[in-house]
Amino acid sequence: MKGQIYSILLVILFCFNNCTEVSKPVPANIIPKPNKVVLGEGTFILSKSTTISAVKKLEPIVNYFKNYVSEKFDIEINTSDEADIQFQLDTSLQNDEAYNLTINEDKILIKSKTQKGAFYAIQSLLQLMPYATNKSAIAINCISVNDAPRFSYRGMHLDVARHFFSVDFIKKYLDLMAMLKMNTFHWHLTEDQGWRIEIKQYPKLQEIAAFRNETLIGHYSDQPHKFDGKKYGGFYTQEDIKEIVAYASDRQITVIPEIEMPGHSQAAIAAYPELGCTGNQIEVATKWGVFEDIYCPKEITFTFLENVIDEVVNLFPGKYIHIGGDEAPKTRWKNCTHCQQLIKKEGLKDEHELQSYFITRMEKYINSKGKQIIGWDEILEGGLAPNATVMSWRGTNGAVEAAKEHHDVILTPGSHCYFDHYQSDDENEPLAIGGYLPLEKVYNFEPIPSELNNEESKYVLGAQGNVWTEYITTPEQIEYMILPRAAALSEVVWTKKTQKNYKDFVERLVYFNKYLDEKEVNYANHIYYIKGKLINKNGKLFYELTTTTNNTIFYSLTDENMNIEYKSPIEITNSATINAAVFDENQQKLGRMFTESITIHKAVGANISLNVTPHKSYNAGGKQALINGISGNNKRYGDVEWLGFSGDDVEITIQFEKPISIQKINTRFHNGNGQWIYAPQKIAIQFNDEKSMNFNIENYGELLVNFSQKFDEEKVNSLKITIPNYGKIPEGRQGAGYKAWTFIDEIIIE
Repeated sequence: MKGQIYSILLVILFCFNNCTEVSKPVPANIIPKPNKVVLGEGTFILSKSTTISAVKKLEPIVNYFKNYVSEKFDIEINTSDEADIQFQLDTSLQNDEAYNLTINEDKILIKSKTQKGAFYAIQSLLQLMPYATNKSAIAINCISVNDAPRFSYRGMHLDVARHFFSVDFIKKYLDLMAMLKMNTFHWHLTEDQGWRIEIKQYPKLQEIAAFRNETLIGHYSDQPHKFDGKKYGGFYTQEDIKEIVAYASDRQITVIPEIEMPGHSQAAIAAYPELGCTGNQIEVATKWGVFEDIYCPKEITFTFLENVIDEVVNLFPGKYIHIGGDEAPKTRWKNCTHCQQLIKKEGLKDEHELQSYFITRMEKYINSKGKQIIGWDEILEGGLAPNATVMSWRGTNGAVEAAKEHHDVILTPGSHCYFDHYQSDDENEPLAIGGYLPLEKVYNFEPIPSELNNEESKYVLGAQGNVWTEYITTPEQIEYMILPRAAALSEVVWTKKTQKNYKDFVERLVYFNKYLDEKEVNYANHIYYIKGKLINKNGKLFYELTTTTNNTIFYSLTDENMNIEYKSPIEITNSATINAAVFDENQQKLGRMFTESITIHKAVGANISLNVTPHKSYNAGGKQALINGISGNNKRYGDVEWLGFSGDDVEITIQFEKPISIQKINTRFHNGNGQWIYAPQKIAIQFNDEKSMNFNIENYGELLVNFSQKFDEEKVNSLKITIPNYGKIPEGRQGAGYKAWTFIDEIIIE
C-alpha cells in the first residue's frame, strides 16, 4: 500500500515539474506571402527544453533566433544531429535568399544556401508563432514552406535630414524591415535642412551644418510661412554609424548612404561658403523646398566631396553610394563665371550637361574606391554616367529610359512608393506633404514597366518605399506612415505576381497587426476602410459601399447612429450625407467612421468628355469624378475626387440629355505650389456653340482657389469649360522650369 502511494506521489511530482501549458497554434498568415505553402497535420511544441543546431556558417543566424526568443525560452544550442531545430546548408537552391522550412511534430528543419536564406526562414517561422502568450510552451502548426524572393533589391528609405531620429529608433526601423524580408536601407543623411553624418576632416559640418535656427510650422503651402524659433538638429557620430551598419548586417540588410550632390546642399554650403558659386555666407535652410545655392563645380568643391567620400566609404561596406542628383536648380550656374567657363572648356552644351559632368566626375572617384553610384532619375538629364544605377521617382519613364540603355534601375515612383503621402482621405489624418497613396494602390504596384521587353526587364533590380520627413517629426508618426504600406510593398518585391491577392493579403494583415501590437508599433489601421462610389443605373443614382474584409457594414443617412445594415447600393434621390462603419459580430465598430456628402446638382449623371486624359497617378475617379456630386478633400489633392493634369490645357465638355437652365457654376482648384501645383489664372466658359466668356481667377494666394460665376438664366444643351495650364514654374520655386500641374475638383451646376 505504501508503495502505491509513493508511486502516485512520484507521478504527481513529475507532472508538477514537467507538465506545461501549451498555447494554441496560429494560422499560416505569413507576410510577405511565400511562393509555396503546404499545411501538415499536428504541431511542433517549442519550450525551454527545445534544442537547436546548425553548421558553423549558419551559427550567427541561430544566435539571432536564440536571442529573439530568449525572453520566453532559453533554448539550448548543441551540435547534435538529434536537435529539435536544425539549420542545414543546401547548395542546390538556385537563389542565395531562398529557403525551405519544414515543421514536423518532432523536428523543425531549415535549409538554405546562405545565411540570408536561413534568416528569412526564421522570419517566416516567427510569424507562425503566437504573437503574445504567457504559456510555458507554444504550439506551431506543421507546415512546409518553399520560398525565394522575386527581386534582389527590396528597399526602405528614411530621410533623417529634415527631422533627426535616434540610433535606437533606426534599429527599430531595421527590425521592422527585417520582419518583412526587406534587404536594403537607403539612409538619406544630407540635405538643405541638415547634415547628419560626422566627417572628421570637416568639423563645421557638425558644428554648423547639422543645426538649423528654426523650423517651418504647418504646411509649406500655408501662407504666410510661420516658424517655431527653436534651434533644431543633430548628427550621427561615426561610431553611431558603425553600430547601425553592424546591426543592419546582422539582419541581412545593406545600408546605402545618400550624400546629396550637386543640389540639396545648402547646409554644407552654410558651413563652408566657398563650396557655393557666390561665396556668400548663407544659413542652413529652415523650410522645405528646392534652393538655388548648390555646389559649384570648382576644384575646391570636388576636393571637399572626395574627402567626404573617403570617410563615407570606410563606414559603409555595401557596393553603393547614393549621390542624389535631383532638384538642382541651375540659376547660380547660369550666372557663375567659373561655371560658364567650364562649360566652354569641356565643350558642354548647357548647364544640364554640366550636371552630367559633375556626376560623372564624382562617379569615377567613387568607382575608384570600389563603389558604384545610385542617383535619382534626374541624373539622366544631360547624359547618364557610365556605371550609374537609376532610382526612378518621377513616375517610371526614368526607369524605362535607363533600362533600355542597359543600366540597373530601382523603381520608387511617387505614385506608389512615397509613404510620406496621405494613406486615407479622412481629413483627420496627420499632416503630410500631400498626395494620396492608399494601401491597395501600393499592393497593386508592378515594378517592371510594361514598356520593357524580357531582356530589358532584367535591369529592374526591385523597388523601394520612401519616407521623407518634412512633416514627420516623431518615431510614432514614421511607424504610422510606413505600416501597413511597407508590408504591402514587401509582397510586391518578394512574392510572385501569380501568388498575389489583395483580399487575401488584408486577411493575413489582421494577424500581422497583432504582432505589431506586441511590439508597440503605431501602425495605421485602415484595413477596415470603406470605399464609396456613386453609380448611375437606368437613370437612377445609387451609392455603393465596399470593404475588403468580411465584416458587416452599417450606415445612416441622417446622423451618426449607424443602425441600417448595408446589403445593396443605397438609392440617392436628394442631397445626403452617408455615415458608415465596419462592425464585428459583437456589434463593435472596427476602424474609423466613413462619411460622404453628396450634392445633387444639374450636371450629376450628364455625359462628360475631356480633351486630354488626367495623369494616370491622379485619375482614380475617372472623368465622371468632376460631376458625380462629391467634392474632393479640403486639405489635399490626391484623393479619387481630384483629377490631376501634368502640364496640359484642359477642355471639359458636359452634354445634357435635354436643355437645362444654368444660373451658377462653381468649381475649385488646388494651388499647392510646394507640390508643383498651380491653379489656372483664368478660365473660359462656352454655352452651346456660342462665343466663349473669359473669367480671371480671384483669391489666387489661397491653397484652394474657388471659382464661382453667376449667369442670367441660360438654357443650354452643352457646356464647355477651358482651363489653361499655368505654364512653367518660375525660377526659385520648387519644380522650377517644369510645367505646372493642374488639379480640378467637382464642377457644380446650379
